[in-house]
Amino acid sequence: MITMPSTENFSGGELMCKCGCEENRMSMAFLNRLQEIREEYGKPMRVNSGFRCKNHDALQSSSPNAGNGPHTTGRAIDIGVSGSDALVLVELARGYGCTGIGIKQSGPHASRFLHMDDLENGVSGPRPWIWSYR
Repeated sequence: MITMPSTENFSGGELMCKCGCEENRMSMAFLNRLQEIREEYGKPMRVNSGFRCKNHDALQSSSPNAGNGPHTTGRAIDIGVSGSDALVLVELARGYGCTGIGIKQSGPHASRFLHMDDLENGVSGPRPWIWSYR
């Protein structure tokens, strides 16, 4: 049995690629940072997207890096969150060294999320960077 990267509050299964390939190559350094954010946040964090294989990333991403986006590095996650909780997570993510923060807070509440990554400058665009999704 293969052990998948996980933490106390984030299971290997919820972090693996959603396409069915069952890959989970999340970075433990990133997951440890995420766990610290979760502990300070004090509430469950619903994972919308953790690790993505290149094929799944190409299908999911609208960025110019589709197929090689932040999720393929194992150092990015999308958390389902909205409203004031989203603002709290943005502030925590910045405080814990996240360098990429994407915000989607339009549309139905169930489709709103916050992207967080800790990539270095140039790996997937300029860093630090914050952006919004349509």
